[in-house]
Amino acid sequence: MAAIQVDDLTKTFGDTTAVDGLSFSVEDGELFGLLGPNGAGKSTLINVLVTLLRPTSGSASVDGHDVVSETGAVRNSIGIVFQEPALDEELTGAENLHFHARLYGMDRADRERRVDEIFDLVGLSEERDDRVGTYSGGMKRRLEIGRGLLHEPSVLFLDEPTVGLDARTRRDTWEYIQRMNEEAGVSIVLTTHYIEEAEQLCDRVAVVDDGDIAAVDTPDALKESLGGDVVSLDADGSTADFRRRLDDCEWVSEYASSDAGIRVTVERGDARVADLVRLADDAGVAIRSVDIHRPNLETVFLSLTGATMAERESGTSEGSGTASDSGAGDERVGERAHLAATEDEA
Repeated sequence: MAAIQVDDLTKTFGDTTAVDGLSFSVEDGELFGLLGPNGAGKSTLINVLVTLLRPTSGSASVDGHDVVSETGAVRNSIGIVFQEPALDEELTGAENLHFHARLYGMDRADRERRVDEIFDLVGLSEERDDRVGTYSGGMKRRLEIGRGLLHEPSVLFLDEPTVGLDARTRRDTWEYIQRMNEEAGVSIVLTTHYIEEAEQLCDRVAVVDDGDIAAVDTPDALKESLGGDVVSLDADGSTADFRRRLDDCEWVSEYASSDAGIRVTVERGDARVADLVRLADDAGVAIRSVDIHRPNLETVFLSLTGATMAERESGTSEGSGTASDSGAGDERVGERAHLAATEDEA
């Protein structure tokens, strides 16, 4: 049985479609990534899967439980680390974990056992009695991830877990996430807009853009699908004749226009630069600069969507993507309050 099964899932907010007919599955024990720019619909999807939002249509199950008809069973099966900090900084680390354990109805003996295990797992045993307000950003994030595992869930959701952390702390956090995935055996669904994070951590990655999934596969398979290096040519003037000449080149896998010029995918890009510049010159196109990009998930995203991650994010300030993830705000607040109340009753 898949840890998560999603079939034709759609979520709309008025006239805005935040999640558009998505279908995918996450296997038991898998570390699965949702990679896409801010506003792509990742957080909306996560909020549907953790029962904070109801889908408009389609279906989804987590640990075999339907997210609409079995919300209580889903919530008992999952751990969640939201993008926004959710620790009480006036309490100690241990007090934060004990409070959370009580919300899940854990008895005293189980609470004591699991709190000790979690502090060992996240490497904060010596700081357990320190006030959380004195923790560094990385320590707080590790404690939050550990708190999400406190009740031994089947699936752990991490929504942009390293946003706001410096590069060193981000890499340390990656190590903890990998370790917890291996040692706890829990399935992890991670949303991120950091290319390197998805490449480093994930067994499989779903590329998310504008509420849709463009591709799902392992990071290596996605990179291999490009068929070569991407050569970016910063060009002056029209590239129409240049593009026609590229159509006649068997060694060109594909090409795409960009704001600066044109991007061409070829085998062994460094060996083809001279050929490309010669073709451009024959077409009357002046090349100002040339960059060669080895395949990575950024170039995969570019190939699948026609834009880089940065270009997508800079173009969504008034678009549907931003509206989709911010428009859910009021509903999320109410749903989170309901979740807390439900847990308290448990």
